[in-house]
Amino acid sequence: MQILGAVFILIGASFLFLGALGLIRMPDVYNRIQAGTKATTLGALSVLLGVAIYHPLWWSKLLIIALFILLTSPVASSTLARAAYKVGLTPYRIEPTEGKH
Repeated sequence: MQILGAVFILIGASFLFLGALGLIRMPDVYNRIQAGTKATTLGALSVLLGVAIYHPLWWSKLLIIALFILLTSPVASSTLARAAYKVGLTPYRIEPTEGKH
């Protein structure tokens, strides 16, 4: 069981790293919100699952933390996207290069 817990923690840490990398690499605020929300939510839940496997007596507390993450992360990301839209930030758009010389 220790190995399974370590695998989940490693998977979670990988997703958290990729989410942080997405925050740096993405071109606009909407893509950054996407990377920051999806990857870090999955990463945090995987880490919590790994910790629950290591410490089975903590499952009730970890479940409350997971529910809090699942409820607040979508609300926070939609609120940030709405605020960016209301301020007037436009999504990044790649211009087609066909026919341009």
